Amino acid sequence: MRDEENWVTSGTSDAPESSEPGASESPRSTMTDRLRRSARFAQYRRTAHFLRKNHLAMVGLGILLFFAAVAFLAPFYPGPNDTMTLYCGSYSAGGGATNTSACVCTYAQGQGASTPNCYAVPATQPSLLAPTVSLFPPRLGPFPLGSLTQSPSSNLFYNTATGLVKGAPWSLSISVTVVGSGALIGLFLGAVAGYRGGIPDETIMRVTDVFLSIPAILLTLVVLSAVGSAKGFNTGLEGRLTVLILSLVVTWWPWYTRLVRGQVLVVREQKYVEAARASGARTARILLRHIIPNSVYPVFVQMSLDVGTVPLLLGVIIYLGYPIWPTALFPEWGTLSARAVSETFVSNQVLLCSIGPCTFPWWQVLFPGLTVFLFAISVNFLSDGLRDALDPRLRR
Repeated sequence: MRDEENWVTSGTSDAPESSEPGASESPRSTMTDRLRRSARFAQYRRTAHFLRKNHLAMVGLGILLFFAAVAFLAPFYPGPNDTMTLYCGSYSAGGGATNTSACVCTYAQGQGASTPNCYAVPATQPSLLAPTVSLFPPRLGPFPLGSLTQSPSSNLFYNTATGLVKGAPWSLSISVTVVGSGALIGLFLGAVAGYRGGIPDETIMRVTDVFLSIPAILLTLVVLSAVGSAKGFNTGLEGRLTVLILSLVVTWWPWYTRLVRGQVLVVREQKYVEAARASGARTARILLRHIIPNSVYPVFVQMSLDVGTVPLLLGVIIYLGYPIWPTALFPEWGTLSARAVSETFVSNQVLLCSIGPCTFPWWQVLFPGLTVFLFAISVNFLSDGLRDALDPRLRR
């Protein structure tokens, strides 16, 4: 087989070639393509083998597959996809309940349930419904992750579990789009700047320095304000998402540009790049086949750190009071976290606790935050595993 490979790759003309004008391809080219496909398939198998050996990467892959399944099935989950269903507790009189069909039987603590399958809530906080999970006997109530406060003094609340399920497609799609777009732009610009040098390098890097000198959150708010006021971008959910993604991509690509440029400056001095340049390979081929594939490994690590920060950044924007979504409580992970923190520590919750005994709604902060944490750490685990499996230097 080795002799056959040497014969295929040699520059001799001993192999029979068809001289007919209508001949499709020579045996040499057919064998070369077959060997090339076989080598590529063997490389994929090696990568999968080393990836399976990384247990943390497999854990991260499992968590990501779970989130992907939830995001895929979320549109079929009961309830609207762009807002959260308003629930009410039935024991509080009046209360302005706008969706009486969605009311859940609740009763004030210390009074006793009026009917079976009712759930206790604090007398001064009728919208705080703790997780309705029973281990003996094992069963889930209507709010397995508790309620998200709409107003601590009213009897209106939202289902935290429903919000997290409905928020999965929004958070995952926005995070992947923002980080992926920023990484692709930075990969292209950084590769061109590092490989070409000279005027292209100076121009790209000076523009990058300008964007890096501006705080990311400030630049995001400025872009949201400027572009959001433009005609056609401030109406409808699609326009809001377009403004949001564009504003975040603007703040993301400079970091990848600088990261990739530094890696390319090292890779372009390697012997295989010099050999490709000496053989007459074009610049595009050198960048696509040699420079970028060997400079992309740090990008995986940076992407794994950035994906989990997108929902947190959205939460910060919502916490600062900037209206991104068409509804006050949009089912998105960062938005739910910001709303929980705002209602728990800033609004009427503090006032109610200052005048009498109250219940701290730990579930409102824990479950949205835990969801974002699991999403971020799973991407980190998988990206580290992919980097180790793809980089031959780390496989040793």
